[in-house]
Amino acid sequence: MLTVGEVLAMPPLRGARARVVAGASGLDRPVRWVHTTELADIAPLLRAGDLLLSTGIAMPDGGPELEAYAASLAGTAAAGLVVELGRRWTELPQALVAACEDLGLPLVALHREVRFAAVAQAVGERIVDRQVAELREAQRVHETFTELGIAEAGPSEILDAVQRLAGTAVVLESEEHQVLDYRPGPRDADGFLTDWAARSREVPQEDRTTWEESHGWLVTRVGRRDRRWGRLVVHSADEPSERLVAVAERGAAALALHRLHDRQRDGAVRRTHHELVLRLLTEAPSPDLLRRCELAGLPTSDRQLVGVTLRPRFEDAGPGSAAALVEDVIAATVHATHELRVPALVCEMERDVRVLLSFPPSTRVRTVVDDLAARVRRHQPLVVGVGRPVGRAAAIDRTLREAQQVVRSVPGGAADGVHRLEDVHLRGLLAMIGDDDRLRLFVDRELDPLREHDERTGSRLLDAVRALVTHPTSKSDAAASLHLSRPVFYDRLAKASRVLGADLDHPDVRVSLHVALLADEVEAGPRPGRT
Repeated sequence: MLTVGEVLAMPPLRGARARVVAGASGLDRPVRWVHTTELADIAPLLRAGDLLLSTGIAMPDGGPELEAYAASLAGTAAAGLVVELGRRWTELPQALVAACEDLGLPLVALHREVRFAAVAQAVGERIVDRQVAELREAQRVHETFTELGIAEAGPSEILDAVQRLAGTAVVLESEEHQVLDYRPGPRDADGFLTDWAARSREVPQEDRTTWEESHGWLVTRVGRRDRRWGRLVVHSADEPSERLVAVAERGAAALALHRLHDRQRDGAVRRTHHELVLRLLTEAPSPDLLRRCELAGLPTSDRQLVGVTLRPRFEDAGPGSAAALVEDVIAATVHATHELRVPALVCEMERDVRVLLSFPPSTRVRTVVDDLAARVRRHQPLVVGVGRPVGRAAAIDRTLREAQQVVRSVPGGAADGVHRLEDVHLRGLLAMIGDDDRLRLFVDRELDPLREHDERTGSRLLDAVRALVTHPTSKSDAAASLHLSRPVFYDRLAKASRVLGADLDHPDVRVSLHVALLADEVEAGPRPGRT
C-alpha cells in the first residue's frame, strides 16, 4: 500500500515543488486512491485512504468554514489534501493550515501547475501494480501450503516453508512455552531465543494472531482455542504486513492439520527427538545442532552423555502388537526419565527405543542407568544396551552406536537385563564390524557348504556343528542339547567334516566356525517379529 509520503516523492508531484505545510506526522497514512474535485462538501463521497487533489477555487472563505472543511475530511479518514496554488491562493490560509495540523491531516501545497490526471494515473498504476504483486504473493503462499498438505508434509517441512516465505526466524513452541523446533533468520538467532520460556509467558494471546511490538513477535495459535497445543512465533521487528500474517496463519493451520492426523499425543516432541538423534548419529555436532539439543531439554556442555538402546521382547508379539510394545516402552522410558529428573532425547528407530541421556560430571552414571532400566522393565520385558559415557559432543555418535551394537550382540535367549560392551565380548566386536562386507564373505565361506547340504538333504548338519562349538568341552552335552544319541550325533559330525573338507577337532577350524556362527547370529537378530 502506498503512503502519502511515497505519493509526494513520485515524479508528477516532485516536479510541482510539493511542500508539506501541515500534518507531517500523517505522511505514513496509506493511500488507497486519488480523487480530483473542487466540491466543498466532498467529504461524504470519500472513503478512508482517499487522497484529495484540488485547486481550492470552491473552498470556503472564512476561517470557521475552512476548519469545518478540514474536520470533515479528517472525519472520513481521508489520506490528505493536496492544493495547487495560483488559481485561488498564492499561500494557503492560516486557518486551514492550523486546522490540518491540529487534526494530523497532511496538507500539501503545490507551487507549480501540475496535471491532476497525470498524478491520478501514476498513483493508480502504482497502487494496481502493488495489488497485483500482493495477489501473486498470496497465490504463492496458497500454493506452497496446498502442496505441503497434499504431500502430507511434517512439521519440519512446514517450518522450512514458513521461514522461507517470511525470511526471518521462526519458532514452534509447546503450550508450556518450550521450544519444540525453530528455524533461524538471516541474522544470528541466539538473542532471539535467549530466556525463551520466560519471555514467551509475557505474551498473552486472546486473538488467533497477535503482534507483540516489545518483543518483535508475530504469534499465532496452533489449533483451536480449546484444544491448542502450541504457538507459532515469527520474528517481526516492524508491524507485520498482511502477507506475513497470512504466512504465519497458514503455517499454523498446516501444523494443526498435521497434528489432527497424528495419533500420537507427543508426536511433535518425539519427531524433534528423532530428528536430533538421527543427526547426532550421521553428522558432526555443529553449534546449531547442539543449540537445538539444548532447546529440546538436553544440555550438552560439561556433561556426561550416555547412549541407551531398549529392545522389547517381540517373540510372542504379533504384527499388530509389536508396535504397541514399542509405544509402551517409549512411554515408560519418558516417565522414568522424568521421575529421575534426567534430561533425555527419546525416540524410536527400527523398532528399537533409542535414548540419549545427559548427566552432570559428578553423577554415578551406571547406578542411575540401571535404575532407569529397572523402572522401564517393570512395564515390559526388554534387553537394554548401554554405551560408554562420553564427555565431548563430538563423541555422542559413539555412545549411541555402542548401545545399539551391544543390543545386537546379546544372544536371543539371554535374560532381560542391562548389558554393556564388557558383557558381550566377541559378540560385541562382531556387532561393531557387522557392516563390513569382508565379514559377510567370511561367514558365507565358512557356512555355505553346510547350509546348501542341509537345504538339499534336510540333514541339519549345521545344527550339529553349532552344538559342538557351543559345548566345546563335552560332546555328550552337545548331543543332549539336540536330543540326539551320541552315535547319531557323531555320525552327523563326521558328515559335516566331509562336507567342509576339514577336521572338526582342529582348534583353528572350530574357532573359525564358532566366529562365523556368532557373526551370523548377531547379524540375523533378534528383530521385531522374528523368533
